[in-house]
Amino acid sequence: MGKYFGTDGFRGEANVALDPVHAFQIGRYLGWYYGQDHKAKVVIGKDTRRSSYMYENALAAGLVSSGADAYLLHVTTTPCVAYITRSEGFDCGVMISASHNPYYDNGIKLLNGNGEKMDDALQDAIEDYIDGRTGELPYAVRDRIGCTVDFYSGRNRYIGRLASIADCPFENRTVALDCANGSTWMIARSVFTALGAKVQVINDRPDGTNINDHCGSTHIEQLQELVRQGQVDCGFAFDGDGDRCLAVDERGAVVNGDKIMYICAKHMRDNGQLPDNTVVTTVMSNLGLYKALDEIGIGYEKTAVGDRYVYENMKEKGHLIGGEQSGHIIFRKYARSGDGLITAIMLMRVMIQTNLPLSALAAPVKTYPQVLKNVVVTDKQAALADPVVQQAVAAAEAELGDNGRVLLRKSGTEPVLRVMAEAATPEQCEQSVDAIIAAMEKQGLLVEVRK
Repeated sequence: MGKYFGTDGFRGEANVALDPVHAFQIGRYLGWYYGQDHKAKVVIGKDTRRSSYMYENALAAGLVSSGADAYLLHVTTTPCVAYITRSEGFDCGVMISASHNPYYDNGIKLLNGNGEKMDDALQDAIEDYIDGRTGELPYAVRDRIGCTVDFYSGRNRYIGRLASIADCPFENRTVALDCANGSTWMIARSVFTALGAKVQVINDRPDGTNINDHCGSTHIEQLQELVRQGQVDCGFAFDGDGDRCLAVDERGAVVNGDKIMYICAKHMRDNGQLPDNTVVTTVMSNLGLYKALDEIGIGYEKTAVGDRYVYENMKEKGHLIGGEQSGHIIFRKYARSGDGLITAIMLMRVMIQTNLPLSALAAPVKTYPQVLKNVVVTDKQAALADPVVQQAVAAAEAELGDNGRVLLRKSGTEPVLRVMAEAATPEQCEQSVDAIIAAMEKQGLLVEVRK
């Protein structure tokens, strides 16, 4: 990760960590970089934050001043930008969003011409330009100046693509949707209505400051209550930019990303659509998922946390499904990153084709209790390598055996280690985590345990 760009773009509080000058500079560099041998075309989408309009204008100004044409999708999802980028021949795509963060944050996510997350080398070059290490770039003049193009039609093409994925009608199904007052507020209703479902929608009235505000996939309680109150088959909750989805079954219970992967992978395998017989997870997936996959004979791989790493593994090894517990699910046949609407459609397909309720489909995955504590240490690498700490980890693993696990991993941005345990009971989790933290304290490595 660089100075500005992390694993999911340049993100921070609007006009504090990320300002319009940054956006203009990013546009300037992208327009120059891609336009060195042809007329560059870049597509831009944004979520519903008040500041997104500011960044959209700044990015477009930077692009056209360098000679590129900027195509504006306006409010749409990150997966929509990714799909349009690769299917319409754009040099790259830009999404303005801070995903599940509060409204006062924002971010700029860059996608390459294949609709994948931008490689680090180009992002590093943009950082060098922002910090003045590259020198000034030439402005386009006269007829070489670019233009902006309203590209609403791109959103409609994406909606058509989503509708084509569902190979069965959703008639006689009632679905509740929580759009988080974000990017899916128009698209989600359109897709499910077009597929024949009866739709109940909440949090589809964005005002620029209510995105993710006690709603959506990070605050799913509203959706649970709606499902419990009405005659609803299931519910889907999206995040601010629409790249993740969590579900709620007909009883109001949450079906998280681990359970979604299990349900869809099993159905794919049973129908001959999982030739590699493998699911790609991150190290944070619950032990219950792995036990359920073992039970039905489906293999799995584990990557670092982040859907970027999940996709890299899938692309390299040819796997077709992967994702995170948080609801970033990648169906590589259809997308190169998480797409909340595709996830919802795929779950509906399974429910319809098996004629089973979501609760029954998710039942085989028994979620193990989990405790995670973040500890500030003097030196992350020293703490990980310390023999006393390693001994404490080994002792906890031996104590838990096959009915639990421990995980010790470092933060990518802070002097923090994350100590996690899963076990049959919360008490066992606490004991395991606290024993490892005690070993750090004994070795003089512990600064504090964060709340």
